[in-house]
Amino acid sequence: MSDIPEVLFVCVHNAGRSQMAAALLDHHAGGRVQVRSAGSAPADQVNPAAVEALAEIGLDVTKAFPKPLTDEVVRASDVVVTMGCGDACPIYPGKLYLDWQLDDPAGKPVEEVRKIRDEIDRRVRELLEELTSDER
Repeated sequence: MSDIPEVLFVCVHNAGRSQMAAALLDHHAGGRVQVRSAGSAPADQVNPAAVEALAEIGLDVTKAFPKPLTDEVVRASDVVVTMGCGDACPIYPGKLYLDWQLDDPAGKPVEEVRKIRDEIDRRVRELLEELTSDER
């Protein structure tokens, strides 16, 4: 792993779970981690309920947009966190792969998306602790 770990969050549409996870980790890491997100079949926009749920806690993702999953972005990552992308995510040796089973926020009201956001936030904080616990 490089001096600054690179984390990639992947879900199908890169519109909800992976966008929330990337925003939360970027916020909590304060530059200690390089964060990306991508989707195996990217949507046209970030889920408005996810945007609203993040705005409620002070995170602005209005300029974020869904990005395609590419070999290059996976190769550049030290940690790949999948969230329901199944077999679409390429596997490379030497990477840490985590699979987070989370409800898809697509079509859900913001009340339900908040619960998903909070669960992602809990997991992101744990991941950050693991990635930075042995900093020199």
